[in-house]
Formats: sequence, structure tokens, C-alpha cells
Amino acid sequence: MLNSALTSFPTRACRILSERFLSGKKGPDTRSGVNLFVAPENQNNKRSLIVHHQMISRRTTPPTPLFFVLAVCLFFSGCNPLTQLTHMETPESVPADEMYQLTEDSTQNDQDLAETEPLLCSDNNLPELKIAELWQVDQEPVSSSLENGIFQHEYDFPVVLNKQVAAYLNLFQGRQKKQFTRWLARSEKYREIITEELEKAGLPKDLFYLAMIESGYSEIARSHSGAVGLWQFMKGTGRDYNLRINNDIDERRDPVKSTRAAVGFLSDLYQEFGDWHLAVAAYNAGMGKVRSGLKRYKVDNFWDLAAKKHLRLETKGYVPKMIAALLIAKNPEKYGFHNIAYQKPLRYDTITVGPRMSLKAIALVSGAPLKEIKALNHELRRQRTPANMAKYQIRIPYGKEALAKSNMSRLHSYVTTGYKTHTIRKGDTLGKICRRYAINKTTLLKVNNLRSAKLPIGRNLRIPYNIVSYQLLPPDASETMLAHRDRLVLHRVKKGDTVLGISHKYGVPPEMIVAWNGLKNSHSIRAGQQLALYIEKDGSSAQNIGTRIAKNEQKHLPVLYAHKKMRPAENNRDFQYYNVRPGDSLWSISQKFGIQTKDIKRWNSLKSNLIRPGITLKIKTG
Repeated sequence: MLNSALTSFPTRACRILSERFLSGKKGPDTRSGVNLFVAPENQNNKRSLIVHHQMISRRTTPPTPLFFVLAVCLFFSGCNPLTQLTHMETPESVPADEMYQLTEDSTQNDQDLAETEPLLCSDNNLPELKIAELWQVDQEPVSSSLENGIFQHEYDFPVVLNKQVAAYLNLFQGRQKKQFTRWLARSEKYREIITEELEKAGLPKDLFYLAMIESGYSEIARSHSGAVGLWQFMKGTGRDYNLRINNDIDERRDPVKSTRAAVGFLSDLYQEFGDWHLAVAAYNAGMGKVRSGLKRYKVDNFWDLAAKKHLRLETKGYVPKMIAALLIAKNPEKYGFHNIAYQKPLRYDTITVGPRMSLKAIALVSGAPLKEIKALNHELRRQRTPANMAKYQIRIPYGKEALAKSNMSRLHSYVTTGYKTHTIRKGDTLGKICRRYAINKTTLLKVNNLRSAKLPIGRNLRIPYNIVSYQLLPPDASETMLAHRDRLVLHRVKKGDTVLGISHKYGVPPEMIVAWNGLKNSHSIRAGQQLALYIEKDGSSAQNIGTRIAKNEQKHLPVLYAHKKMRPAENNRDFQYYNVRPGDSLWSISQKFGIQTKDIKRWNSLKSNLIRPGITLKIKTG
């Protein structure tokens, strides 16, 4: 009865399910790497099944057990002959096996495309890979002139021809031609960067095509298991090869740094195995997996090892896939790929900036669209340079270096502050609202005079906000800016001080103290810290400032200005004062005044090299 039920499905999917179930397998074949998703196509009153096979690897999530899928299929089949699982319409003009392939006019954004493409463009259901009897162990080395016109001397990666390689050649020329064309188009963007690093390390330059089968040459590619970037590094491996990965930065997305890490990893793998096929297989499966397989089966090459049941199907196909990719990529017209719209090689300039430098500011000084700056610096996760790096090399469009450097001294930033209104709705909680607006719970309660976290539906909450904006001052405007701006007052935090108490003392809103000094919240001050406060000079009381802001009037308040030396206090005649601006670091300031960074830290009681724009430093030059 079970067999007859299965054979009623006229598709390869059911035959696979039947074979595996009747053979006694009650779960997914972890070696096969096939994840079957079965959905009906109800056209012309006929039942059909669509099979989505997905690469299963260290970069993906485990497949749904096939026994469970089978049970669901049979259940729905028995309950309703017209409905199985969830109905999925298939346009008549689109073959079922192309339903899951993305096209250039896809409505997905770049991030979604990057996450999906490496998975959808794999095909581990090739009979040449899956069926043991079809696996060709004996290789035909490309060592001399062959009928197909392939010569080994044209490649520095060992090329062999067998059924597995031929299967991927057919796949890339057939069902996945559109995807492979897209990969070819991207390849030229990164060719110089990658081949230069490979050449420096003395590795085969044809390893360039490893990035093609890893990510399709996408810096922002991300797998379900968390592998990221051109070379699909997991966090642990990336950190092993000196890639910084934290909340501010993910250097797996940096094409240059990730390539250097990949070159180091591949060098270690080749040193371990002395064979490039094994090294590439270990890049996918892990060094330990390949090493244990060689020892267990007493074999010494990839093809013999792949014929055993030791490697996953994905790894078995990994080496032949790369060989097929480089064969086509190095001679695309021979394989039917014409008029490829290759992307231009990646070109850029770099400038050195300090911590917490916004990409908006970089776009302004370089005269480039923010979108271009983001695209050149995918590794920056918060659209600013890392907070814990005194100097950072940031990429800007090629030819913009001189302009950016000349504009840096004219860069001026200011904070627009005010209040938004949030109407409490059913389901709102204090935590949800704080997360939505990135605000501290205590601050939200105080601003709205709330004593508890109970939120009555319909009430309006005031949400304070600070927006940092940037502008370029006219040439020499920095010389006159000081005369027209508010008076700067420096307050040294004492034990017991609070932001609220300081705001009352000087008559300025506490939100402004937080904004002026780059504080995380109103509680993040410590004894000995120096706060910059800006008090109006025009005779209006400081209290009026808070009154205007409380009425939702926006006010532009300076955070920092071009470098100006300020008059020292009466009791500090040997010191002058310097306002830190974007791009500054202790090192650059020390060079400006001809002093040492350790002295700046000592004069200002700094415990680290981290400085924020807007603070004022004491500088002794006498």
C-alpha cells in the first residue's frame, strides 16, 4: 500500500523518497546533502511536485527529516485529493526547476540576494555525485593535447576530466547558466585584488575561482550558518586568521583583508596535505575531516576519498565544481558564454581617520554619494569607524583622496535635538519602546514624568532624539567661528555629580550634555571626566534654551569645531586647549603640536587612546 501510494506521484522527488524510505533510512542522509522541499503544483487538475534541493554544509541549517516530509505528504493526500501541503502556483512560462533561481530583476535587496544565491545555485542531486556506482575514481589528467582542446599548462591548479567535472560543466551551461553569468560579470571586480595576494604567497592564481563557488564574488554573502563574505569565513576561523569581528566591524566583508586570511588558510591546508585537491576539499569540510578520512580508508587523493562514504555530498562536489568553474571562466566563449558585462576592477583611495567617524562625514568631505562610501566599506556595521581604533584606513572613490584631505579641516558637525511623539498602543511595553527608539528606560521615564513602567493605552510619550549632521564650512570660516558661537565651559566631573545636577547648575538641558559629549546615556559619566558645555552669549538665559527645546523647537547645537587653540585658564598658564574634531586621534594631535601621546594622556588623565569628537584636551607646548 505504501509503495503504491508513493508511485502515484509522477516525479523524481517521490522516487527518491520511496527508494530511501524502503531502504530503511528514517532520517536525512547527512552525506547526500539533499534537503527536499515538496510542494504541489495544481495545474490542469494534475498533481505534481516541485523539488527544492539545497546545499547542506557547515554554512547551512540541518534539513527537515524526510520521514516527516513523507508523512505530511501522505496525510494531506489522504485527507483531500485536491490539496497537498500549501498550494504553490507555478507560472506556465517558468520551468519548475527554475522557480527558486534569482534573476537580475529580482525585487530582493542586495542583502537578501547575497544570503540566498550561494544556496540556490548549488545542485547536489547530480547522479554523478549521489550514486556511488557512477562515481569516477580514475582521473583523466589534462597533461597534453586532448580532443576538447584543454591543456594543463594553461592552468596552475591541477585540472582533471571525469564524470563529476563534466556534470558541473553541463549544469553551468544549462540550468544554472544565468547564475554563472552573473558570477562571471562580478569576477573582474576582484580579480586584481585576489590574484595579487595569491601571487605574493606563491599560491596558484587559479585559486581565484574558489571565491566564485564560495560566494559568487559577493562581499556581503551570508550563509544560513553564519559564514560571511567573499571567502565565507565562519567567525572562529576568521578570528584564527586575524579578522576582527565585533559589533562595530566584520572584516570578513572586507575584500582585501578576507582575501589575505583565505590565502593564509589555504597555505596552511596545502602545507598539511601537499595536494591542492585535498586542500580545497579541506577548505570546505575542515582539515580534521579530510585528515581522518585519509587515515581511515588508507587513500592518498581526493577522488579515492570522495568515492567513500566519509565526505558529505557538498564536499564531494566541491572540487569538481571548482574545476568546472575555472574551465568555463578562463574560456567562456568556448562554453557558450558571450557578451559578458564584466564589472570594472575595484579601485579606491584611502584616507586615515579617527574613531567613530561617520560615513556621512566621509561622503561629505570626499564629495561622493553615501551609497558609494557604504559599498566600499561593507565591513563597517554601524556606518562609522570603530570606537576602539585610534586610526582607521577608510576607502573612498578613486581620485577623491586630495579633495577629502583638504576638506577635512572644514568639516563641522552639529546636533539637531528635539522630541518625537509616540502614542502607546496595545502590546507596547517600556522595553519595546526603548529598543525601537534606542533610548534608556530611566531617561524615558524621567522625560515623561512616569514613576512606573505601566503604560496606559492612548497616552502620548515624548521621545528625545539627537541627530548628528555635517556641513563644510567656507574656507577660513573656522577662524571666525569661535567668535560667534556659544561660550564653551569645561566641567570636571566630581564624585557624586550627575548629568541632571550639572544641567541644573549651568541651565542647559541634560540631553544636550549627553549629545555634546558623545555619552551613551545620562548615567555614563565618571569622576575626573571633563565635560564640554556650550552656554549662549547673546544675553538670553540658559534656562531659555531648555524651554525652547522642551517646546519641540529644534536647535542646532555645536558638537565640535575646526581646531582652535583656546586661552588657558588663569591657573593653567602653561596649557592651551584643543577641541577634538572628527578624524582626530591622539597620534595626529601629538604630531600637530610636536609632543608625545603619552604626555597628552597624562595631562588629561586618559586611561586609553580613545578620544571622542567634542571633548577638549589640555596641551602643554611650553
